[in-house]
Amino acid sequence: MKIAVEGCAHGELEKIYETIAEIEKRDKIKIDLLLCCGDFQSTRNMEDLQTMAVPQKFQHMCTFYKYYAGELRAPMLTIFVGGNHEASNYLQELPYGGWVAPNIYYLGYAGVVHVNGLRIAGLSGIYKGNDYLKGRFEFSPYTENTKRSVYHVRQLEVFRLKQLSGKIDIFLSHDWPKGIYNHGNKDQLARFKPFLRDEMEKDQLGSRPNHDLLNALKPSHWFAAHLHCKFAAIVQHNDECGRVTSQVGRDDIQQKQSDVTKFLALDKCLPKRRFLQILDIESENHTDDEGQLTFEYDLEWLTILYLTNHLTNVKESYYYLPNEKSVNGERFNFTPTTEETEFVRKKFENDLKIPDNFCRTVEVYDPSTHQRGQHYKQPKSQINPQSLSFCDTLGIDDPLSLAMLIGGHELSHSSTLDNTEDSALNESILDEHNSSLNTSSTSFGPSSAKSPMKRKSNSGLSLPKPKASDSNVSGNKEELQIDDQEEVNDNSYKEEINTDDNNQPESINVVKETDSSDKVKSTNLTKPPIKKFKRRNQDIYNSKDDECEESN
Repeated sequence: MKIAVEGCAHGELEKIYETIAEIEKRDKIKIDLLLCCGDFQSTRNMEDLQTMAVPQKFQHMCTFYKYYAGELRAPMLTIFVGGNHEASNYLQELPYGGWVAPNIYYLGYAGVVHVNGLRIAGLSGIYKGNDYLKGRFEFSPYTENTKRSVYHVRQLEVFRLKQLSGKIDIFLSHDWPKGIYNHGNKDQLARFKPFLRDEMEKDQLGSRPNHDLLNALKPSHWFAAHLHCKFAAIVQHNDECGRVTSQVGRDDIQQKQSDVTKFLALDKCLPKRRFLQILDIESENHTDDEGQLTFEYDLEWLTILYLTNHLTNVKESYYYLPNEKSVNGERFNFTPTTEETEFVRKKFENDLKIPDNFCRTVEVYDPSTHQRGQHYKQPKSQINPQSLSFCDTLGIDDPLSLAMLIGGHELSHSSTLDNTEDSALNESILDEHNSSLNTSSTSFGPSSAKSPMKRKSNSGLSLPKPKASDSNVSGNKEELQIDDQEEVNDNSYKEEINTDDNNQPESINVVKETDSSDKVKSTNLTKPPIKKFKRRNQDIYNSKDDECEESN
């Protein structure tokens, strides 16, 4: 399976697809899948552009709107994670993932999917210590602070990803795992990006949660962007504790292929920049009835979302997640049992295929009517039909809905602008969602059939009723300014821009990769989730240095 990996897209979809088409023509190959590592900039109109954390002079519409409008169509399935320059209001509508345009899929705050048997996981945003322990409290219109905090990684997504078992073929992120530079050509990186040298010498460059995920999940491949350069590394994981080691010419240190992660970071889409890489990764040769790639939800991930729904938090204050030191026997390991995954499978009626249910919900940018200098306001947050349908099926909460209700705002449901059967929003779903905000439902657990629990989130609100029945079971600083400044950790850096008009990548390599054997964690879970407001643990990410947002 030939996969194109792209670094920071920065809205230049048309150029990216054109470059891929030239490669296909030159090398007589067919690219099956495009993976983008953030700063995707899925801006549909000028209002979306106001939610992106850049100064007005760097607010460029670029070309995504053409794909949203249907003027152009992505030539291959495209999957992306969010970065720190996004149409945050639009991506917030899809916290668990969804289609942002036909054939273009967002993984959500975090997500796991299968493409032709390849298991692809991802984490959106960048790490900031002062927001990591907070809930998802932001919604549009944003303040200057929340315009930035909205794309900061939160502990719940990392916690959920750590519950995964089995092999991860590909992991996508925007920023790098902390310390990854120690496993590649560190000196070459410092020569190419001199301003990174000090961060590397202090061992401060990169994301600590990403480092933890790298060691916990041990994916075969990890792709990232953010630092606007190409960098490759090989990480060899040596034991169950997640420590890493590098071979130094000793034959007695043997590593299994499954314990090796091949890391690759790429540049942003600019002329003569190394922003694209073509990889040949072996996969199951699955196609659907129409000859297309198989694109499915990951059952284990769906189950983890369901089991941890009670941990959803939409408050700005810090809160803590359960761990092995939690009191009163609170469950802290949510790696699902077979019984739990089969329960969730039934919710989806044994069909895990991701529905092709994209629909347009806002008016699209029209360059013929756009007037330079016109003032635009941020749009109000809306509840997306895709998220509504997904949450209703799985029986979980939409964090954006909860945040708006907690903030005293009425829910505004997006209405479809398409006149197609697939994209038309079912009014009965809306009615059920609105009426069920004041109802309660049972929570999955081995004892739920005998002693049902009410499923509530940390918001204190009653939650919507799941579709399937459970009764049968027991900072203020302006960060990276596109072409001006870039945010790395808690500092900003500057780089020069090559303005050559040729849009060809400097280096395109085709590499053959092989899959390795699965590694599955065994768990023994017996207790259902129990809601707790006070927890005393998890201060690992709360060091004083990381708590301080950048200053002007």
